Amino acid sequence: MSTPTAFQVALSFEDGITRFIDCRPGETVADASYKARINIPLDCRDGACGTCKSYCESGSYDGGDYIEEALTDDEAASGYCLPCQMTPLSDLVLRVPATSAAARTSAAVHTATVTAVERHSGRVVGLTLDLDDRRTLDFLPGQYVNITVPGTDQHRSYSFSSGPNQRAASFLVRIVDGGAMSGYLTERARPGDRIEFTGPMGTFYLRPLTRPALFLAGGTGLAPLLSMLEKLAQGQGQGQGQAPVAHPVHLLYGVTTDEDLVHLDTLADYAAVIPGFTFDHCVADPASRARNKGFVTGLIDAETLHGGDVDIYLCGPPPMVDAVRSHVAALGIAPAAFHYERFAPAKETAGAAR
Repeated sequence: MSTPTAFQVALSFEDGITRFIDCRPGETVADASYKARINIPLDCRDGACGTCKSYCESGSYDGGDYIEEALTDDEAASGYCLPCQMTPLSDLVLRVPATSAAARTSAAVHTATVTAVERHSGRVVGLTLDLDDRRTLDFLPGQYVNITVPGTDQHRSYSFSSGPNQRAASFLVRIVDGGAMSGYLTERARPGDRIEFTGPMGTFYLRPLTRPALFLAGGTGLAPLLSMLEKLAQGQGQGQGQAPVAHPVHLLYGVTTDEDLVHLDTLADYAAVIPGFTFDHCVADPASRARNKGFVTGLIDAETLHGGDVDIYLCGPPPMVDAVRSHVAALGIAPAAFHYERFAPAKETAGAAR
């Protein structure tokens, strides 16, 4: 197998901004960052001060030379590293303990053309974009971008429902009465419209699967989980050359009414190609035709949580997220990892809005 000309390193900053850089084999992450005009925290460049200490969430690397005062053996064993010394042996995701502003960078700006506006239901619309330069867009499955609503100076945050390597970028949008993006999508949007967005952003993204995973979606919170499933379907969830999924992944999808259910066929398609992936859904409306009536909490028990040996990925409206967290706590089970993202209409939050 030939050595790649460069590895991709995702730098995830404290304020949710993620920037991607190329790092050549044998080149330190710090040097590659500075070439990309991203000034990660750095003082000595010799592995002596620990100023650049970061956490590697995925990938393999040579840690380089450094002294104990800069990085202890226990820290190194748990995933901490020094970008001024480390050289990648694969693509990496690094969590940098600084804001993007401190690193003198910001979210990337992208322009695109609307190629499809699909009404999945009365309250859910799918938006598909064709990037002017797809090569400039990198993101981690689960992340979101801020989209400027055409014809306005307002922007809204939406998670990708497409995977990082798919040509088109797609999103699921919940229609809200009086919403700026909702009004555009239901009244004015046409293929050929121009769109601008910034990103990627967010710390809600798929980590390497080292144990069973439980995906929980509420409404259009399904979008980032679809992006994660697309990543797994492409055989990249465990690294190059390995099986798509080394551990079982179960998804629970909850909505309010039958009309709100979307992409069940897509989930079935993923179940057919991702070994170990299963899913179920529930509908809160008592008059629903669904087998499971009620909320996703009714489908979560000690067995679903693998006795705590599980990574949870949860995305939905605040009441659903809070209810799930309370339910899991009440079961007396602490999951190995609990990643979650709340979303609500823009007037209620500055975070992700769908």
